[in-house]
Order: sequence, then structure tokens, then C-alpha cells
Amino acid sequence: MQNDKKKSIGICLGATTLSLVELKKEGDNIEIENVIVKGHDGDPKGLLEKCLNEYSYDGKYMAVTGRKFREIINIPSITEPEATEIAYQFLNQDEKHDAIVSAGGETFMVYEIDGKGKISRVISGNKCASGTGEFFMQQIRRMNVTIDQAIELSKKSVNPHELSGRCSVFCKSDCTHALNKGESIADVAAGLAKMIAKKIENF
Repeated sequence: MQNDKKKSIGICLGATTLSLVELKKEGDNIEIENVIVKGHDGDPKGLLEKCLNEYSYDGKYMAVTGRKFREIINIPSITEPEATEIAYQFLNQDEKHDAIVSAGGETFMVYEIDGKGKISRVISGNKCASGTGEFFMQQIRRMNVTIDQAIELSKKSVNPHELSGRCSVFCKSDCTHALNKGESIADVAAGLAKMIAKKIENF
């Protein structure tokens, strides 16, 4: 039990996915021990219960975040900006950034970062579905590649395929047409990432 007290669970209940991270602390050292990301198909509470039962997280410190689903769970919670700021400070000990972008399943958010690594302003709004992270995930799943594979393939692309960013329907059609013509997954994935990056830049 003493060892369990050194472990904690962070949970994000998003619009389409549940993300769960288990941390282990030994002395002053904190390490990520386990990461789970799953689509909840509109039942975040049911998936969370299944995950907690399946992986036996009883007895560990736990906190949840999320825009609205966190309010239906009887677990200590923090807001998304708080969780984002803590995660940024944990992951970026040396590097400095001006902003963090969250392109989720339903909303698009920009967290401006000040010189002390704190969130100074939050800008949010609803973007076309083609600019969301969930849309990107849907398209690479149709290509039968993982997110890590899509990133590595995109890095190797020398000619990213131009994709329409007007709406998700046009963009999905462009992806399908390009692949059917024999365009490489690397070029289509890179074009998809480039299109979403432009939307982020123009936000």
C-alpha cells in the first residue's frame, strides 16, 4: 500500500476519447508508467469504469479533467487550462513555447504561454470539423496507420498532397481520391497535417 501512494492517475474525458495516464513518483523523480487512449463512443463514464476495473487502479491518487464530462464523475477534478499548464511544465523543463494548441473532437483552443511557462490567455472557438484532431485521426485510421506512423511518414514526404480545407466532406473526398490515384500515404498524411496546420495558423 505504501508503494501505491506513490502512484497517481490523471484522466481526461474528452468529447470523443478517454485519455488516462498513470504516474509513478520515486523521491523527486516522476515518470509516466502507463498511457491509455480510447474512443468512448458517447459513453465516457462506462469506458472509465471499465478501464479502472480492468487495470486495478484502486488505492491510487486520481484526478480528472475535461470540458463537461468531468462533472458527471465523482472524482476530484481540475479544469482543462490547469491540466494543460501542469502538463506543459512537466514535459518542457528547458524548451520555451509561445502557445499550446488543442484541436480536439469538437472545439479548437489556443493557450498562450507567458515567459514563466504559465497560461496567460485562452482563445476558443468552434472550427470546421476538418480542422480538428479527431478528423485527422479518422483519416489516418482510414489509411490503416497509427498516429506515430503517420508522423514518421509525413516527415519523409517531399511533396505533401494539397488537400481542400473548406470542409470535412471535401477534405475526406480529396484524401480518398489521392490514395485511389496512387499517391503515397506519406504524401497524403503530410498534406493532411499541412492543411490542419494552416487552419491553426489562421485561427
